[in-house]
Amino acid sequence: MPFPRQHTCFPAGNPVVAPLGFHAVRSFVMYLTLVINVVSMFAMIAGVLLHSGQGGGLSDMFGGASGAALGSAAAEKNLNRITAVLATVWLFTVIALAFLLAS
Repeated sequence: MPFPRQHTCFPAGNPVVAPLGFHAVRSFVMYLTLVINVVSMFAMIAGVLLHSGQGGGLSDMFGGASGAALGSAAAEKNLNRITAVLATVWLFTVIALAFLLAS
């Protein structure tokens, strides 16, 4: 028999018993993951738009001298790394949200 301060939050017949604060912690983790997902999505969009493609990208709109100060190749290389990290964070948060929303 479970402790008095515990309740089951799974379908009937499942012997798993969750503690009382389980739903609050799960909701907090889900919303925190959602916020990280949205922030990384917008940052990734900004990073992709800042890349200098054939047309120069949006990086020329903010003054091409900022990229020239660091060296164009170094700035582009760092922007590639930042965008790759943001894409990885976004991918992992999508997978985490899929697991959190599955049940």
